[in-house]
Amino acid sequence: MSLNKIRQKIDEIDAQLLPLFVERMKCAEVVAKTKMETNLPIFNAEREEQILNKVASRAEEYDCEAKMLYTTMMALSRARQHKMMLSGSETRKEVEQALERRPTLDESSLGQTIACPGVDGSHSHEAARLLFPSRNIAFYECFQEVFQSVERGDAAFGLVPVENSSAGSVTEVYDLILKYRFRIVGATTLKINHCLAVPQNGSLETIRTIYSHPQALAQCSELIAKHHWESIEYSNTATAAKMAGEKQNPSYGVICSRIAAEEYGLKILAENVQNNDRNRTRFIAIHRDLLLPEDANKISLCFSLPHTTGSLYSVLVRFAMNGLNLTKIESRPISSDSVSEGDRFEYDFYLDFTGNVSNPKTLDLICELSSEMPNFSFLGNYVELTERSV
Repeated sequence: MSLNKIRQKIDEIDAQLLPLFVERMKCAEVVAKTKMETNLPIFNAEREEQILNKVASRAEEYDCEAKMLYTTMMALSRARQHKMMLSGSETRKEVEQALERRPTLDESSLGQTIACPGVDGSHSHEAARLLFPSRNIAFYECFQEVFQSVERGDAAFGLVPVENSSAGSVTEVYDLILKYRFRIVGATTLKINHCLAVPQNGSLETIRTIYSHPQALAQCSELIAKHHWESIEYSNTATAAKMAGEKQNPSYGVICSRIAAEEYGLKILAENVQNNDRNRTRFIAIHRDLLLPEDANKISLCFSLPHTTGSLYSVLVRFAMNGLNLTKIESRPISSDSVSEGDRFEYDFYLDFTGNVSNPKTLDLICELSSEMPNFSFLGNYVELTERSV
């Protein structure tokens, strides 16, 4: 059979499939009306699993493809039902109230304290100064203390790194995001140029040990391996620089920024010592309240899912349906003490995607997910600043 004849046959099949798909979606609308009358939930995991098993058993060698097709159709069906039932009313109300206030990050942080990990001269400090110009910055030893400070109200905002282009996600921070569920109100990305620095009495020949944050050590691993130096993790790059400046031990080497090296009187032996010259770190600002600036361009949310086939796909297909671009997916296992006995192994998922909740379709999707996904949190819609160099 020629290619043209095969394509003609496919067109004939599609002509039969499309009306059936439309009819199926209309049935989903009738189901939605019935569920509204009987107060039944939209998502029925048991019913969907039965359908998928039945389809797979009848699809011959195309069982996997058939399950994928029906998983997508059922996700689209649920989305249609959610729209009809105006799901996520609490989330919608919260967003609409925040949209009415429309404060900017600069206005909201006026006179407020910003919690930041490390000490003066750290990369986090530079990111904080970009997002919060001329604000009072309080330094804390570790990421958890930043979150605790915001929780107590000692600081109104917190600034933490979330991922690096070379070393990957800062998993400790993602765990804290999922634990505290604070709002994300701003973000920026810095091009990180690491320096190799030593006390004034040190040199390349005297170095025996390199001190820095684990992420910085990973980002400069090639240099460290080349010289066979021992590496010791420190809470922050700038904190390590401060320690080396105080100790004045010539065997100490530090991976830090130029600003930190100069701040603590260290001698810079080399610049741009990171493995990748396109080394970048993304930072976020956290806050207890939801701020939705008019020019917001990034959305973050999180939810949990059972570790079962197709559970994540059925969510992600909804983003594709609405033309939304996912920029980050992070999964973290839910701790055993938060999962009841007998439950299957589950994961928390964190998602970033581009968009603005002023778009009705985007808001509808967030509201749909809020009513369907366990442990759902709308973390925020905020402005992500363009990349800066430090």
